[in-house]
Amino acid sequence: MNNSLKIKKMVGIASLAAIVAVLQLIANYITFGPVSITLALIPLIIGAILYGPSGGAILGGLMGLIILTAPSTGSFLAINPIVTVLLCVIKTSVAGMVSGYIFKGLRKINLKLGVVLASIAAPLVNTGIFAVGCILFFMPTITTWAGEGANAYAYLFLSMIGINFIVEFVINSVLSPVVLYIVKIISTNFNMGTNLD
Repeated sequence: MNNSLKIKKMVGIASLAAIVAVLQLIANYITFGPVSITLALIPLIIGAILYGPSGGAILGGLMGLIILTAPSTGSFLAINPIVTVLLCVIKTSVAGMVSGYIFKGLRKINLKLGVVLASIAAPLVNTGIFAVGCILFFMPTITTWAGEGANAYAYLFLSMIGINFIVEFVINSVLSPVVLYIVKIISTNFNMGTNLD
């Protein structure tokens, strides 16, 4: 990769990182249930499409670090700080990376399908890894939070992550055509990221 392309990639990822940071800082204080919602998946997906799995992973890692500042993350940090940090960073990094691989694998076959599946994969992976992490490391606490006699798994999937997941999934599904439009403009007009031709 020549220096001009490297600089464009760094500028593109840095620009998207700023958007991710602002959106996630705002989202840290928007909750549906006990967990804050994730608004920064759209720029993460755009980065994964334009700059590949590594771009998605970098933006996801930044997003995970910012999620650590959310008030709702404080409860998890108090219980197990190391696992909480790893879970927050890994879930969003992997979501970005998977979105990048999905788009990379499908773009030559069907560009629109690649964008749509990359867009909906991000909340699936992000929420899926969070759910697995909660089950493996935080289930005794979640059982306490659910209350005596309540089903802890129902509390986890319906109260803690259910509404958030639905909101994130719907946002990403509805906005996937916008993602395609933005990616085409950036790729074509500014010669940044993946060439969609």
